[in-house]
Amino acid sequence: MKVLNLCCAQDHRFEGWFGSEADFQSQFDGGLVECPLCGDKTVARLPSAPRLNVSGAREPKAAAPAPAEPALPATPEAITMQAMWLKAVQHVMANTDDVGERFAEEARRMHYGEAEERAIRGRASREDAQALADEGIDVMPLPLPAAAKGRLQ
Repeated sequence: MKVLNLCCAQDHRFEGWFGSEADFQSQFDGGLVECPLCGDKTVARLPSAPRLNVSGAREPKAAAPAPAEPALPATPEAITMQAMWLKAVQHVMANTDDVGERFAEEARRMHYGEAEERAIRGRASREDAQALADEGIDVMPLPLPAAAKGRLQ
């Protein structure tokens, strides 16, 4: 198992687990590696500590080359904000019903007393969200990358 430290263009830091270096390169070349927070596919490998072979039985392998443009170190504030965002998203995902494309319809049904009120999430176009707001129905956009719509760690 190859664990790599990765960073997207928005400076979100995350780990990627791959079966091998070739597996990482294949997924990276195929555009399958993306930031789990924002969905950005502009991902760079960060330097990581090389594995130390203290037994002396083998020569250590050369460290992986650094990315072409090294990312700036994440500030403690950025790391804290990223963790808080992820915690908020986890809470929303765990405590809401996903109604998918029927979001606007279901929100209206609850607002007008045709359905039991509950916490829901789903997808709505900008026009649908604006129409809901015009009707006095409070909605809050929460953009999620595809990777975050599954099980969050």
